Amino acid sequence: MTRWTPDPSFYPSPRQAALAPAEKLAYVAAFDRAAERPDALAVLDTDPDSPEYGRVVGWTDLPHTGDELHHFGWNACSSALCPTAPHPHVERRYLIVPGLRSSRVHVYDTKPDPRAPKLVKVIEPGELAERAGYSRPHTVHCGPDGIYLSALGGAGDADGPGGIAILDHATFDVRGAWEADRGPQHLAYDFWWHLNHDVLVTSEWGTPSMIEDGIVGELLLGRRYGHAIHFWDLAKRRHVQRVDLGDAYQMPLELRPAHDPTQTYGFVGVVISVEDLSASIWLWHRDGEEWAVTKVIDIPAEPADPADLPDLLKPFGAVPPLVTDIDLSVDDRFLYVSCWGTGELRQYDVGDPFHPVLTGSVRLGGIVRRTPHPGFPDEPLAGGPQMVEISRDGRRVYVSNSLYGSWDDQFYPDGVGAWLAKLDIDTEAGGLTPDARFFPHGEEFRGLRVHQTRLQGGDASSDSYCFP
Repeated sequence: MTRWTPDPSFYPSPRQAALAPAEKLAYVAAFDRAAERPDALAVLDTDPDSPEYGRVVGWTDLPHTGDELHHFGWNACSSALCPTAPHPHVERRYLIVPGLRSSRVHVYDTKPDPRAPKLVKVIEPGELAERAGYSRPHTVHCGPDGIYLSALGGAGDADGPGGIAILDHATFDVRGAWEADRGPQHLAYDFWWHLNHDVLVTSEWGTPSMIEDGIVGELLLGRRYGHAIHFWDLAKRRHVQRVDLGDAYQMPLELRPAHDPTQTYGFVGVVISVEDLSASIWLWHRDGEEWAVTKVIDIPAEPADPADLPDLLKPFGAVPPLVTDIDLSVDDRFLYVSCWGTGELRQYDVGDPFHPVLTGSVRLGGIVRRTPHPGFPDEPLAGGPQMVEISRDGRRVYVSNSLYGSWDDQFYPDGVGAWLAKLDIDTEAGGLTPDARFFPHGEEFRGLRVHQTRLQGGDASSDSYCFP
């Protein structure tokens, strides 16, 4: 696993990472909602000069059923070049693949054959529970001192608190819980950091009982899902500050800090406001010695005929945007916002992070619109742009359409299908255009739904840098 020289896919700065070679493959988490068949890692050909471009060229079934693959990530990345990294010679080679429902964590080796990842280890739920006190693993980030793995639930019968477990870079053993003092933090979801400033940030969704069967109307209207973000001392592993967005703003999920390691700001997406069904984007930033959040983007709900809406939305007569993922380009120029409910991917110029400017929009799917892909204009699409991944050079964006099994069933009760689209980006003026040649969908995914995408060699949401 160690190398004499650093992995060539590691870059000390985001500026250098943006000059990296284009990805040739993409790895996609695919899951069986019925839990009757194994989930899988699908491998896509992303080389436009390849005869198999835009096709599924590799497939690896998991060993069990009922995992519900969700988020996953690389074992190591550019953070290994940080001055505090104790092992700069690890490789970006292994995919750490948690099962959100099973609490198993799978480790896949992509080096022998990148199109056929090989299972080398399974961390059973008991090990995660015994050593870290957690269950329902969710998000993976490769840190300079280990592999960080967030979890939504506690061990055994404990519904919470959720938090972060640390895995060993070399053995993938669970070292333990990351938190030394969690303060008031109880709900968990995403996490990220400002490495040079010893700051870690976490967001909130809910405990397993709150999320596993979909959105619970009583909890949503009762404003009981997460509505705060938390700031931590990264070195001391201690809670520093809780910042409440206001309990109307339910479920601040994905966190995207500036890639420039000299900066101390980032964006968080809020799924829904219980007051008007809008979604929003907030900026976290320093305010003197404290942290603050400022709402910088509002996205309103769209009126709709109740007859066209799923039962959950009929009383409201509107489609909420449901911002369920955001992603920030490596140069910190463009923020991409997925509106899974309305079926829209938005692009904002965030060169001035306090004043984003909408520079592009593409419609695909949507609860009411069902907008088709331009390459297949006669096929209405269910689902919408959900998980977003950006190439390191910022010229390509990949979006997949499934959110989470129970949410899929609530908002797309006639079936969410399976598709993944690539969009080409104008990195100068802004704007995004679907690639008519790249649209794997339907039976190419063998009846499974598709969620997160990871790019070979790294992508915008899997690397952290310590040099500007």
